[in-house]
Amino acid sequence: MAHSSYDATQLKDLLLQMLETEIVGEQVYQKALGVVRNPDLKKEWQEYLAQTQSHRNVLQTLCEDLGIEPDARTAAREVVKHIGNALVQSIELARTNGTPQAAELIACECVVHAETKDHANWELLGKVAAVASGEQARLLQQAHARVERDEDYHLFHSKGWCRELALQGLGLQAVLPPPEEVR
Repeated sequence: MAHSSYDATQLKDLLLQMLETEIVGEQVYQKALGVVRNPDLKKEWQEYLAQTQSHRNVLQTLCEDLGIEPDARTAAREVVKHIGNALVQSIELARTNGTPQAAELIACECVVHAETKDHANWELLGKVAAVASGEQARLLQQAHARVERDEDYHLFHSKGWCRELALQGLGLQAVLPPPEEVR
């Protein structure tokens, strides 16, 4: 892995964390889809799940193209997996112990947590891609270009849904779908 002005070991770790983030993101969306009540939000999460599966494939291919074993485990990757599992368990806890409305809001909050990490990962990858050189730069830039816009959208829209569902839960005026849905 040729590089310029960044730590190649940390890049490998970042890519493995990113791959794990997409894997657990799929699980978060699958669990969230089991409690979603709003049909517009359900449609959106189904779309995000499909995109997350695509992002996973992009990262798997990127790792392989860079000579990184996609199944390699690191301490940071294990933490990402642990946090993702905790998000899935949180949605299940809300489903079994709370109201359907509360479970939907908790699911939305868990999606925002997952998407915040995901968004940060892709932002970091963009920074590395900007200083990389040669074939590595091309591969990183290509992967970043395929996914970054989706990640911006996922985080921005998920935060809007979360805010409006929380307002609704508080008995306050909510806008559903949220204003973020209007482009």
